[in-house]
Amino acid sequence: MPPSHGAFSTEVLAATSEGMESMMSERLASYRRRPAVAPEREAGRDDDLLIARAAQGDDAACRELVDRHLAGILAFAARTLGDPIEAEDVAQDTFERMWLHAAGWQPGRARLTTWLHRIAYNLCVDRLRKRREDVLDDSNESRDPKPTAPDLIAEKELAGHVRDALGRLTDQQRIALTLCHYQGLRNAEAAEVMELTVEAVESLLVRARRSIRAQLESIAPSLLGEG
Repeated sequence: MPPSHGAFSTEVLAATSEGMESMMSERLASYRRRPAVAPEREAGRDDDLLIARAAQGDDAACRELVDRHLAGILAFAARTLGDPIEAEDVAQDTFERMWLHAAGWQPGRARLTTWLHRIAYNLCVDRLRKRREDVLDDSNESRDPKPTAPDLIAEKELAGHVRDALGRLTDQQRIALTLCHYQGLRNAEAAEVMELTVEAVESLLVRARRSIRAQLESIAPSLLGEG
């Protein structure tokens, strides 16, 4: 993690942190009202310029970074934790940490999205650990609204089975698959986020895909076109 933000006094940091929290609440509320969009893939050099401005206290630059990357971080946290409310908390903490450590960002070392996923990954892993320690009761939400078209029913049913299969993977397998398949990170970037070798990530992906395939074959072969 880059070093802590050193450009502001403690008083200014506290005041601006409150502003960041307020801005994140506003952005999350706005995100809930609009359709989901695919995460940004290649923001690259523009991100480097924006985070340099954010390090100088530029609120507009910080807002633009949040708008670019919020959907991707929310999607990653939601799939990893299986809880949209917790995912929002993780996203808020992720972007607050991005701002606090913006001055230490070094362009060229990695893509900003890789760093953000690394922060979110650590936050998710902490929450997963606490779940295991607290032994919380699982309460599976009943979904399935009542679609009418047969194709829509099959699609929703398959999505539900895939979601359940993801939930049965080990934490590391689910995170690796989410980063590479859903978030569009390259294997090397996922390895950097998870602090593993590329070979270890590839092994996790192979086992994750094999497990999901086996679960779907036994639960819903007809949905895979095999029934």
